[in-house]
Amino acid sequence: MPDTPAPPANTSASSPPNPNMIVAVLAFAGIVVSLMQTLVIPIVPELPRLLNAQASDTAWAVTATLLAAAVATPIAGRLGDMYGKRRMLLTSLALLTIGSAAVALSDSLTPMIVGRLLQGLSAGVIPLGLSIMRDELPEDRLGASTALMSASLGIGAALGLPIAAFVADNFDWHALFWSSTALGALALVAVLTLVPESRVRTGGRFDLVGSLGLAGGLVCLLLAISKGGDWGWHSGTILGLFGAAVAIFLLWGLLELRTAQPLVDLRTTARPQVLFANLAGLAFGFSLFAIQLIVPQILQLPEQTGYGLGQDLLTVGLVLAPQGLIVMFAAPLSSKISQARGPKLTLMIGALIVAAGYALNLFLMSEIWHLVLVSCIIGAGIGFAYGALPMLIMGAVPVSETAAANAFNTLLRSIGSSIASAASGVILAQMTIDFAGHALPSEDSFKVVMAIGCGAALVAMLLASFLPRRRDAAASPAAPSETAATATPGQKA
Repeated sequence: MPDTPAPPANTSASSPPNPNMIVAVLAFAGIVVSLMQTLVIPIVPELPRLLNAQASDTAWAVTATLLAAAVATPIAGRLGDMYGKRRMLLTSLALLTIGSAAVALSDSLTPMIVGRLLQGLSAGVIPLGLSIMRDELPEDRLGASTALMSASLGIGAALGLPIAAFVADNFDWHALFWSSTALGALALVAVLTLVPESRVRTGGRFDLVGSLGLAGGLVCLLLAISKGGDWGWHSGTILGLFGAAVAIFLLWGLLELRTAQPLVDLRTTARPQVLFANLAGLAFGFSLFAIQLIVPQILQLPEQTGYGLGQDLLTVGLVLAPQGLIVMFAAPLSSKISQARGPKLTLMIGALIVAAGYALNLFLMSEIWHLVLVSCIIGAGIGFAYGALPMLIMGAVPVSETAAANAFNTLLRSIGSSIASAASGVILAQMTIDFAGHALPSEDSFKVVMAIGCGAALVAMLLASFLPRRRDAAASPAAPSETAATATPGQKA
């Protein structure tokens, strides 16, 4: 890489970057990317008709995004550490914008899936944004800002559904993706003009073999998880995919341990603070998906079932929307507790709040306000937990590995949600009632899923209890000497 100095990436080379503007732009970019998770939900049942394709084929509009996001997140984080976090952030937002435009222009299945795949490749935006904040913000601003950036995943997902439902009900479905194209382009321009590039880079060679191995293992694992219900959990294809995933990951781990500059530093990942933060993230990902699955179904099931509320998709979105606001308001409080008592306590509080929300949901599910209350309580827990996790990670890894480490934690949360989706789908499909000749999930099936969500949150709290007692993990541990040692002289975007 060249050592020739280049001017800073912000618009005014003579003035330092504005921390408030950096936080606002990066949080906006995170929300835009997380909107992609819920953007397609209102039209999924209509895709076979809209695209003139079979339902089993149109399901790839969701699956392709899931797989692309899982593969892209750790790779984007590592490339950001090596070649520039802002550069990879811009690349991710460009892929999001191009993918959104491709879907907006599509009227058939293939361009739809290609566009959704490109949208999924933008999933590294949030861990990259966290890493830019660590490099650029003063220490007293870092905790609250990273909490907000991490929580943007929950904010966008909660706000996206009512917006998408309103657009889908009142406009042509292509308008959903023209809107995401415009938002992606706006985020791209904002980052390009207002966010600087960091000097902190690792340099070296990219671990191509490691990236291919991780991608192969993730595709096998997540494909088996997401398609097990459709293809049969005992089918040779699904069992073969699970077996291939295990074999690939074992071989990948051995190669990573022998590689001088691995895609994922497994030795760093094995440190207690990183290990238990990642395991807690996996459990949280499992726990938090349940509320997104339960609430929409209970709200939309017919009232004649005795437990369904007979509402439309727009009402579902409006019920879940307050959760996004609660997540946003909980993030600063999460930061204050982390700074005062350490992120370990904050994470445990978040897990306990989520568990309490699910426990309450076992008894309060018969009125709309019950579900609003429960989703808001769980949203508060999300805000606490998602604010604490990046601080735990950044408190235990070198500043030059921030993006890769945060990306790996984000990946594990996504895997947890995918496992929860599969497990919940099996439960809801097995515990049914007959309603007008159709099998519908029973009330008890929802309660079982709620109980599992509560249990997963308690597991996350137990895992968090094993974290080292380190109050200094609430702030970036990167001393100036470490930053200087890991920065490549003269490198700016």
